Amino acid sequence: MLNRRHLLAASAGAASLGAFAPARAKTTDAQGQALALYDRIFEGMLAADPLNASGLGLDKDARAPLKSRVGDRSEAGRMGSFQPLIDARDALMAIDRSTLSGRSVTEYDTVTWYADRCAEGARFAFVGVDSYDYPVPYVLSQLTGCYQKVPDALDTKHVIETRADAEAYLARLTDFAKAMNDETARAKDNAALGLIPPDFILDKALAQMNALAAQKGESSGLAASVGQRAAAKGLGSDWAAKAAAIVDGPVAQALADQIGLLTEQRRTAVHDATISRQQSTAAFYEYALRFHTTTNLTPDEAHKIGLEQVADLTARLDPLLKAQGLTQGTVAARLDAFAKDPAQFYPNTDAGRQALLAELNRQMAAVKAAAPKMFNTIPKGGMEIRRVPPAIEIGAPRGYAESGSLDGSRPGTYYINLRDTTEWAKWALPTLTYHEAVPGHLFHGALVQEAGASPMLFKNIGFTAYGEGWGLYAEQLGDELGMYDAYPAGRIGWLQSFLYRAARIVLDTGIHGKGWSREQAIAYMRDTVGLPQGAAENEIDRYVVWPGQACGYKIGHTEIDRLRSKSKAALGPKFDVKGFHDAVLLGGSLPLAVLERVVDQWTVSQR
Repeated sequence: MLNRRHLLAASAGAASLGAFAPARAKTTDAQGQALALYDRIFEGMLAADPLNASGLGLDKDARAPLKSRVGDRSEAGRMGSFQPLIDARDALMAIDRSTLSGRSVTEYDTVTWYADRCAEGARFAFVGVDSYDYPVPYVLSQLTGCYQKVPDALDTKHVIETRADAEAYLARLTDFAKAMNDETARAKDNAALGLIPPDFILDKALAQMNALAAQKGESSGLAASVGQRAAAKGLGSDWAAKAAAIVDGPVAQALADQIGLLTEQRRTAVHDATISRQQSTAAFYEYALRFHTTTNLTPDEAHKIGLEQVADLTARLDPLLKAQGLTQGTVAARLDAFAKDPAQFYPNTDAGRQALLAELNRQMAAVKAAAPKMFNTIPKGGMEIRRVPPAIEIGAPRGYAESGSLDGSRPGTYYINLRDTTEWAKWALPTLTYHEAVPGHLFHGALVQEAGASPMLFKNIGFTAYGEGWGLYAEQLGDELGMYDAYPAGRIGWLQSFLYRAARIVLDTGIHGKGWSREQAIAYMRDTVGLPQGAAENEIDRYVVWPGQACGYKIGHTEIDRLRSKSKAALGPKFDVKGFHDAVLLGGSLPLAVLERVVDQWTVSQR
């Protein structure tokens, strides 16, 4: 998966919108107004989320004060990086769209669509924007709340080269405590509106919070990070002690207050998984579905699409499983049996995890070597694969990608959750690599960063349906590049990946549109996809916290694949898949309707 910004940062942004269209002519007044406005929005987004500025390597010079901050998590700052877009809507509407041309129209339509959705989300009093840039109903959960992302972000994104950098780190620790206090206050306010996470979500959040709270003193991850890195730069040896005073003081107190609040809420929390328990939250789900799919599909319409795709993919998997000697039982039961073969797993030890990571790196190198068959441009940026930090792996997604810094000093990273290696059959790993790394999120992210032709705003926004649709399409390209030819079991892994993304549509709409229980949803995932119990539970709990997000994947893939077929039918022998990929990728992260117009324009240009 990708975080629309942090999991992809610039990766989800538009690189050269209209790289396949005529270059920008002399800038008109309207175009100049738009470009200036985009720059102001971008600066506002960085100010709203300083950790993103650090992740992009933009916390220097005039933006240096951002390096001392985590960001405003109070009620006033609840909309986070959405707020600058909300504030810019009047100025956007004042621009005369009819005087724009070429890629300027695509840029304008993209920003206005996004700003409208940001404003729509703000109308729900309980909604906040989390560190993944999703509109979410719960302030604190296993996937929301700054406790869940800030420690790793400080360790991996906050560069320490000078004493000023180390001082800024300490200031950020203090701001981290304030941010947690502000989130605690918001969680209390939401509880008064009836917005308390289900009991099983609170259990996971509390487990993660307690794990963080158990880290104390100079040996805590937050203190050791600055201590070790400052010492390596010759900045002195007292930084860990200074950090420990903050970790054991205001940070520990803020975390204890959150633990206390969630413990109190757990006593009366319901077990109901759906967000649609109230009229206002039912309306929120319809909005969330619209936000993540960039379509106007209703929950019932999306549910039907999911069921149809599940049936189709189940039929495609059946003969492949029979070829492996698995002939008895349902497709899900056979997938489950195939995944229980001890030979298919790495040992659930640190050595086993290292062997798994080494194999993923080999797979990434192999597919990158084959990529020129499908792409005109191969990114130069570095990419690495890391384990999800153990402190958050109980609630973290199974896999996700974070783009590197814009200056290339920090490579793009693909994280895999290795809490339990028995959740990862070897035949399921290649398709994850193609999705998260090459030619998926990290590949796309590096292309965007290296293009450099667009306003910076377009390297800082993205759309779930486009980004995750591309991730799934990248899995399909793995097959088309021949990566499974010598490993047919890997093709089963690919189609199972598609199957569970189709099942996600059924499940997300089932939970939030039809009132399915957690147990019903887990059973459907197990009975349809054959995921291990633990993995199925983690998936369902994710959908509970991020309503609508799970639907973006397969809906986005279906549209990208449809646009390819449409263009190929129109061009016949003139169709060039490399050119098509330029049109889709270099056109940037777009709402699906805008993407269709971009691809249609490219198709016409090829005639």
